[in-house]
Amino acid sequence: MTEQPFNASALRGAVDLSGLQRPRGQAAGGRATAGGAGNADGGGDAAQQPGAGGTGGLVVEGTDANFQEVVNASLTVPAVLVLWASQLPESKDYLDTVVAVARDYDGRFQVVSIDVDDNPALFRAFQVQSVPVTMGLVQGQPVPLFAGIQPAEQLRPVVDQLLALAVQHGITGRVQVTGDDAAADPADLEEPPLPPLHQEAFDAIERGDLDGAQAAYRKALAQNPGDRDAELGIAQVGLLQRTAGVDLTAARAAAAERPGDIDAQVTVADLDLLGGHVEDAFARLIDLVRVSSGEDRERVRAHLVELFNVVGQHDERVRKARTSLMSALF
Repeated sequence: MTEQPFNASALRGAVDLSGLQRPRGQAAGGRATAGGAGNADGGGDAAQQPGAGGTGGLVVEGTDANFQEVVNASLTVPAVLVLWASQLPESKDYLDTVVAVARDYDGRFQVVSIDVDDNPALFRAFQVQSVPVTMGLVQGQPVPLFAGIQPAEQLRPVVDQLLALAVQHGITGRVQVTGDDAAADPADLEEPPLPPLHQEAFDAIERGDLDGAQAAYRKALAQNPGDRDAELGIAQVGLLQRTAGVDLTAARAAAAERPGDIDAQVTVADLDLLGGHVEDAFARLIDLVRVSSGEDRERVRAHLVELFNVVGQHDERVRKARTSLMSALF
């Protein structure tokens, strides 16, 4: 497995983590830990853990003892879990690659380093067959990402998708990136305040007011045309608005019966994207561009570009689809 498409359903029940919480100060096998959130063996400085150097709150060590705190932290800040083994140096090197990528994202997600050799409960919970394994953690639930070692250029588009998924679920917090060599305790995460209009949008999403969220993001973009987070928010909230209450089976049947119906095809493309079938969504609309003309063609093109914004401009699938779109147009 190299890359898995995203699916919102992956947020629910992917891995049973119910047995991981232990009383603070108790690690796997009954070994005491300092404060209940340190090393699994109760000794050593967190700053000396692999991957922690020079990252501050960007990287934490996940253990059998503190994993509930890691899960709780993901309610506000998305995380990328890297399961590796100290007996396999190449898996630790891969962790360093993930940390290097994370530094480019200005605290939009946290890296959780898990040495499975020292944390047997996590090893069992995630049913690890080999390491390294990379998983997302959003709103307390795991999202499968990678198995095996991946280069940085393949990590970035998948991280973009994870962050898009997090925004769809209202998870927009950040960790503070500093030059401190000590790894942060996930219980001590401080979420910096959002800009006022972004906070207004977040609050609207929380109460189910997608129209209000869209209006707040549009105000933010009007005030600052370079606000890429607002632009992303507009695209993602728009996708949620268009697909709310839509019956997938009926939508697919309508699209199959009316291949030239723009509304029917666009609806299925939206549903495909929301379900993680990114390339299918793009291909459907590119094919529609080829057979349409005039205002209809421009409408399909504009909608496709909006879906590009939802996925993220750095995603390789977006780059390929842009090339196919140009071919279809000219």
